[in-house]
Amino acid sequence: MDADVVVVGSGFFGLTVAERLAVEHGRKVLVIDRRSHIGGNAYSEAEAQTGIEVHRYGAHLFHTSNERVWEYVNRFTSFTDYEHRVYTTHRGEVFPMPINLGTINQFFRSAHGPTAARALIKELSAELGGRTPQNLDEQGVSLIGRPLYEAFIREYTAKQWQTDPRELPASIISRLPVRYTYDNRYFNDTHEGLPTDGYTAWIERMADHPNIEVRLDTDFFDSSQPVHKANVVGNVPVVYTGPVDRYFDGVEGELSWRTLDFEEEVLPVGDFQGTPVMNYADADVPFTRIHEFRHFHPEREYPTDRTVIMREFSRFAEGGDEPYYPINTAVDRERLKAYRELAKGEKDVLFGGRLGTYQYLDMHMAIGSALSMVDNKLTPYLTAGVPLH
Repeated sequence: MDADVVVVGSGFFGLTVAERLAVEHGRKVLVIDRRSHIGGNAYSEAEAQTGIEVHRYGAHLFHTSNERVWEYVNRFTSFTDYEHRVYTTHRGEVFPMPINLGTINQFFRSAHGPTAARALIKELSAELGGRTPQNLDEQGVSLIGRPLYEAFIREYTAKQWQTDPRELPASIISRLPVRYTYDNRYFNDTHEGLPTDGYTAWIERMADHPNIEVRLDTDFFDSSQPVHKANVVGNVPVVYTGPVDRYFDGVEGELSWRTLDFEEEVLPVGDFQGTPVMNYADADVPFTRIHEFRHFHPEREYPTDRTVIMREFSRFAEGGDEPYYPINTAVDRERLKAYRELAKGEKDVLFGGRLGTYQYLDMHMAIGSALSMVDNKLTPYLTAGVPLH
């Protein structure tokens, strides 16, 4: 095998590792991916009828306050000045999210200033009387009060988790942001934007190096092809970004995830909802939100008589589903500890990324984590022979 390192998975984590090893260390890197496209869940492509760029695995919104990550990603793409704003439909009325002074005044039909709004939320969130919340439902009430929680969080969360919030642990939400201004920007990071030419163009530039080979439709666990686990591990260093439980054939039990289903539709209108993302907070609407992708790039010349929308549904992942969000129950945490112990015994194998670490990582977090792996693990290994752990 003509490779110094094998990277399993072509998402942002894997490609960042591959690009750094190729450029910084001059090493040959083989990147394999079981999918037929590069980029993992960040993959995007033009919808055939309209040419509108669609994020195939749900909206991806780049934001970061990590200056090193920002400098790094700008080597491969420029960014638009897009700022993400979200709205929520509740009982036939649209409210700005996250909860801010505009949301509060619209919901209560009031004209509170910041001080009065703070006092109102403090009064409403005192319902438990200082008692420690026993479930997610009580946690939400203790954070923002029952009226706002039940309107915007409770049923939306129940749809996301397919579980009554009274049966979910309080630890799932540690905070619910409330802004006492009319600022409804979704993120607070220093840098925010969307890649000017799209995600796939950005990702392809990361992989465009003579020392990097990408093989798609290649399953690491398929022994009928040459680059499989039994043939690689112990012979070539591996950076594995697939599901950690799959690597060990589920010997400690499967880790649980939520997955997403998408329903795409081309509509004969120029603009369906007037915003990129509309959440639906009520239980009688089966999906959690609708994306309208034309609004992510208003600077582009898209058709004025057609638009693309994508409804998003959430459910528990089953065998063969694409995992998105770790459920992280007590059982999951115990299983993860067991897999981490097993991982210590794997020769020259590093586990990273969302699936390999059983963490939900935003894009900037995955890239930052990959850069740290190169700095702290792979560079000492390649330059000084320090063992990989």
